[in-house]
Amino acid sequence: MNTLLITGTDTDAGKTVLTAALAAYWQMYCPAKSLGMMKPIQSGTGDRELYNRLFSLNQSLEEINPLYFQAPLAPPIAAEREGRSVDLGKAWQALENLRRQRDFVLIEALGGLGSPVTHELTVADLARDWGLPTVLVVPVRLGAIAQAVANVALSRQSGVHLKGIVLNCVQPRTEQEIADWCPIDLIESLTNTPVFGILPNLSDLSDLGKLAQVASDLDIERLMPL
Repeated sequence: MNTLLITGTDTDAGKTVLTAALAAYWQMYCPAKSLGMMKPIQSGTGDRELYNRLFSLNQSLEEINPLYFQAPLAPPIAAEREGRSVDLGKAWQALENLRRQRDFVLIEALGGLGSPVTHELTVADLARDWGLPTVLVVPVRLGAIAQAVANVALSRQSGVHLKGIVLNCVQPRTEQEIADWCPIDLIESLTNTPVFGILPNLSDLSDLGKLAQVASDLDIERLMPL
């Protein structure tokens, strides 16, 4: 399938960093192939505006983000405040249209794998129901091992096609901190899931060259169909 869903353990895990890095890499090294980007549901200002500014996508804001709610809250709560519902059919149709038009589509999920999409469904349920190959972003910090184990367990319970894990330094980290808090061998052993690499702390997402470079340090061939 020409689609990859980027999800995380929670909000601010680093989904946007990984999504932007993979998009920058694709547009730099695969210029002959078309890329689409999507944030199916967004609450508050953020990712759709960033992607529209950074990348040459030839997509409208609504094509990038078919379901938008003003309040930066969980979608079912944000939708209720506006007297609306979370119309997943609209988001699914937008994704199907985009996949027919593009060689590859990067999708950034909202919140974490267990975040609510509706009153009945989580991001994990959406990944399963839409059949989306998924990558889990785990932030490098104390407790990361437990977060990785719990979220991989959730993905398996929900029937998600989880391809692997990417670690992300949400704050500047030393090599010793990374080794102590996120030992790759232990995470892979406990989760039986490959770790595709570690993203350094990136405070400026406007440097596309840097984004492409950090993506190239990941196991990029297992992440995207180049």
